[in-house]
Amino acid sequence: MGKIKVYPPVKLFVAITFSPIVQIDKICHRLEQLLSPIDSKSIVYPFNFTTYYETEMGKGLRKQMISFKELLPAEVLVDLKISTNAIEDEFRKTHGRTVNIDPGYICSAKLILATTKDYDHRVYLNRGIFADVHLRFRNGHFQTNPWTYPDYQQPQIIAYFEEVRKVYLNQLTEWKKFNLKDQ
Repeated sequence: MGKIKVYPPVKLFVAITFSPIVQIDKICHRLEQLLSPIDSKSIVYPFNFTTYYETEMGKGLRKQMISFKELLPAEVLVDLKISTNAIEDEFRKTHGRTVNIDPGYICSAKLILATTKDYDHRVYLNRGIFADVHLRFRNGHFQTNPWTYPDYQQPQIIAYFEEVRKVYLNQLTEWKKFNLKDQ
C-alpha cells in the first residue's frame, strides 16, 4: 500500500481568448482580485487556430497566457473554473461572450486544463468540471498529446510554459523548505 502524501501546491495560469473590443487589462485586474498578482504573461497572439468561437465572439480574436504568483492547492481548480465562467459573464454583451477564460495549472510533471466538456481523455473532478492533461513534461520539455489544442503546440507557447514551470520549481523549493520540515 502506498503512503498518502500531501500534494504540493501548483502554479495557476489562465488562457484568455478575447475579442478586439475587450480591454485585456480589465480582465487581468479581475483575475488578480480572484487569485494573486500576475507574475508572467505570454505574447498576445492572433487566435486563428479554429473558428469555434467566431459565431459568438466575432473575428479577429486574440489570446494570451497569464500565470499567477501565489502557489495554491490543485483542488482550487474546480472553484477557479466556475469563477472564471462568472468573469466571462461579467464581460458578456448582448450578442454573447467577448472573452473566454480557460484556467489550469502547472506542476512538475504536467499542465492541466479545466473544462466543462467531457471526453474520453478527461477526468471528472466535481461540480461539472473536468481535468485535461494537456501537456506532459518529459525529457526536459513539455510534450503534446493527440488532443492538445493547436495553439498549445506552438513552440513559443511551449517555451512560455517551460519558463513558467522553471519559476514554479523555484517557488516549490522555497515552499518545501517551510512546509515539509516535519515530514
